Amino acid sequence: MMDILSGNGAAPAADLIKDSSEATFMADVIEASKEVPIIVDFWAPWCGPCKTLGPLLEEAVKAAGGAVKMVKVNVDEAQMIAGQLQIQSIPTVYAFHNGQPVDGFQGALPGSEIKAFIDRVIQAAGGEAPGAGLDEAVAAAEEMLDQGAAADAAQTFAAILGEDPNHAGAYGGLVRAHIATGDLDQAEAVLNGAPAEISHAPELEAAHAQLELARQAADAGPVAELLAAVEADPSNNEARFDLAKALHAKGDVEEAVAQLLELFRRDREWNDGAAKAQLFTIFEALKPNDPVVLNGRRKLSSMIFA
Repeated sequence: MMDILSGNGAAPAADLIKDSSEATFMADVIEASKEVPIIVDFWAPWCGPCKTLGPLLEEAVKAAGGAVKMVKVNVDEAQMIAGQLQIQSIPTVYAFHNGQPVDGFQGALPGSEIKAFIDRVIQAAGGEAPGAGLDEAVAAAEEMLDQGAAADAAQTFAAILGEDPNHAGAYGGLVRAHIATGDLDQAEAVLNGAPAEISHAPELEAAHAQLELARQAADAGPVAELLAAVEADPSNNEARFDLAKALHAKGDVEEAVAQLLELFRRDREWNDGAAKAQLFTIFEALKPNDPVVLNGRRKLSSMIFA
């Protein structure tokens, strides 16, 4: 377990972020970037978006554990530097490596895009983005889960969460591991215990959909009887909906989607749009590039916009 989870230790947060000026810019940025990439935040006290971006940048730099450092430059007090770098609007962020700007952006960005920017800078400088080791551990746990070793996968996912309690991939994996062992109550408890900041992450949304489908499967009726009922009366929407749930429970996802699409075609408003809602639940539980998802979404869209 420790081999799988081994990775770079986090560096102390001290000295990762500093203010700079025209007099110290060469030392703080140009020379310092020969040792570690430097993220430079060009800001001003009167700039509203700067007040939003700055704290997010600082948080992302600290999370990188020393793989990058951050320098803040007040353009009102460093107009010569701003002019040399052609800073025309703020906030503007540049990344320096080996004395040269290597990446950058203008305007405020959401936290996820800032993290992606930081990771990109680290990797461009030949480093490893924070969490890469944990991502490898998640991939190893996913492989265990695919091979049927759900208990081992759950143990690995739990260990990863011990290292990073906000790792959405590990949280989603742990929920799915409990689903695989049939412990749906524990899966729901894990899902409900996820930190608020990742509660709407795609990995957790998918796990939530899989849990909902697993609970439906426990109450699914016999496929043969439901199929006979639909064949006897194709307008029996309730039987067709139950057939789709039973087919999904047996692992025939493609045919379950086909039955729901047929139900939607016949009566899209039936039971407050239950067919469409069930389709979205199935799509959410699968990988976005799954052929069943791609084909199903295409057919559903053609019906909606026909």
